[in-house]
Amino acid sequence: MSGVRVLVGTRKGAFVLTSDGKRQRWDVSGPHFAGWEIYHLKGSAADSNRLYASQSSGWFGQLIQRSCDGGKTWEPAGNKFTYDGVPGTHQWYDGTQHPWEFKRVWHMEPSLTDPDTIYAGVEDAALFRSTDGAQTWQELPGLRAAKGNLWQPGAGGMCLHTIVLDPTDPKRMFVAISAAGAFRTDDGGATWRPVNSGLKSKYELPDPKAEVGHCVHRIAMHRSRPDVLFMQKHWDVMRSDDAGDSWHEVSGNLPTDFGFVIDVHAHEPETIYVVPIKSDSEHYPLDGKLQVYRSRTGGNEWEALTKGLPQSDCYVNVLRDAMAVDSLDSCGVYFGTTGGQVYASADAGDSWAPIVRDLPAVLSVEVQTLP
Repeated sequence: MSGVRVLVGTRKGAFVLTSDGKRQRWDVSGPHFAGWEIYHLKGSAADSNRLYASQSSGWFGQLIQRSCDGGKTWEPAGNKFTYDGVPGTHQWYDGTQHPWEFKRVWHMEPSLTDPDTIYAGVEDAALFRSTDGAQTWQELPGLRAAKGNLWQPGAGGMCLHTIVLDPTDPKRMFVAISAAGAFRTDDGGATWRPVNSGLKSKYELPDPKAEVGHCVHRIAMHRSRPDVLFMQKHWDVMRSDDAGDSWHEVSGNLPTDFGFVIDVHAHEPETIYVVPIKSDSEHYPLDGKLQVYRSRTGGNEWEALTKGLPQSDCYVNVLRDAMAVDSLDSCGVYFGTTGGQVYASADAGDSWAPIVRDLPAVLSVEVQTLP
């Protein structure tokens, strides 16, 4: 029977949760790197035993960790992230220019075909690549050439937090940056262009046609349709049917269209999930009710999924990297909260149960379907 491994990054360490295909009983391993912020923890699609972790500390800086045995043991990897050439400047909160400064790795995205190739999205926003199992890193500077001087930090910093690889074209990938927007490369990362047409950010950008400056929170893609993208923006849930060339809103009947996470069902490319949060100043569920919303029509028409989730006095947040789906026949959906709960649904969201409670605040959730 197939198994599942859920990788959880938290404010105080990493946790590895494993189960068989029934997903009813879970073994919990951790905390690994206790006391450290684990911004992201992800496994290779090419080798299920290869895991990568971004370990960060305000005192000790950034460390990359690697496991070759599914998280049982870990070893330090390379940690030198140097911007290519003369980094230059970008906009600061007050509109002045500010030098690029490396702070941490927000997101790690292993290659779909090579366990030794991995991409890292960092703050201040840039994209790095390693082809030797995270031992050495090189920036892909063409991204910052896409009007990087106009990029400006969001409330959480100027972070490259989303990397989406096209499974049908190894030269195409998408990234999202707060608060610069979405970008696409069609030549393996040598050159990039903004793909933000149709996004509207009336509170942040008075120019409705601004190419950059949009606060994109997350992008999701179904493997069978790489030209169809779904986006949770600072406000608005968006959809593109042309690989980001244009976007249109699909928030529909959501009670609020602010949120961080968005993901797609493994076998139903028109089924998507979001977790609406009350507002950008109040990062908790509307009316204290934790609800996942599902659309089976690719947006616009949404239903609340509440069975097994707290429906009173719940004031947690679900951060941008804290939702994932597995690829078992009955698709599993997982998400973590800032209250330290990790919820799982083995029936595509119809019902939920906590895998584990009382962890440190959850920063990221990823899942691997094991043979």
